Order: sequence, then structure tokens, then C-alpha cells
Amino acid sequence: MTTVNVYLTFKGNCGEAFNFYRSVFGGDFPYVGRFGDMPDVEGKPSSASDKQRIMHISLPISAETTLMGSDTTQEYESRYTQGNNFSISINTDSREKADHFFNALSQDGQVTMPMNETFWGDYFGMMTDKFGINWMVSFNARHQE
Repeated sequence: MTTVNVYLTFKGNCGEAFNFYRSVFGGDFPYVGRFGDMPDVEGKPSSASDKQRIMHISLPISAETTLMGSDTTQEYESRYTQGNNFSISINTDSREKADHFFNALSQDGQVTMPMNETFWGDYFGMMTDKFGINWMVSFNARHQE
């Protein structure tokens, strides 16, 4: 089976973001690696300011899907653009779950389309969370029959 996993990059607040996502989805982090844990690259150790930044973190959302992320190092911060070039789409198996995910993720964020019935038949909404990540939440009752 092919799955789609999303990888998010943050500018130093990856741990905060992933703790927030864990509060929404539940679960545990099977791995959290920091730049200070990795071997020197070409004989050059991580800078003191990068050592505590997250090099890789993962949060299983279901058996098929894992949310992954990392911080950028300070060396590459000038190339960083906060997550406005993609959305994460979540399809749930109930309106209740759709409402829970939407309400939790949109807390302190910006709702761009409130949860509502759509012309294509889904119960659907869109928002940007407080970390600048775009989300789409959907429930389709026809797919549950």
C-alpha cells in the first residue's frame, strides 16, 4: 500500500509544533533526533545554537500515515518560507472527528473556510494553524456506507 506522509520544516519551533499536533491527534514520538545528536558533517560539528534544534521527528497518525518534521539550521534560515505552499488534507470517518480536528487545529490560527457541507458532498473546512501550516479537514458520509 502506498501512503502519503507530510514533512514539515520549522524555524526553530518544531518541538513546540509537534507537541501541539500530538495534543490534537494523540500518540507518541517513536523518534526525536536533534542536530546535536548527529555525527559531524565533513568534520564540522553542529553549531551550539543548532544542537537543540530538531533534526527529525515523527508522529504516527494512523497505521498508514506519519507526520514528520524538522527544524532548519540557522545557516539555512534565510531560505526558509513558512508553510504557505502546501496543505495537509485529513479525511476522517465521522463528522465528530472532523469537528474535533478542525477546532483543535484552528485554535489561535485563522479559519479560511469554516466546516460546512460542500457542493461536492463533503463536510469540509480549511484553516491555517498558529504555526502557519495550512490544513483541510473532510468527512464524506457516502464513503462510510
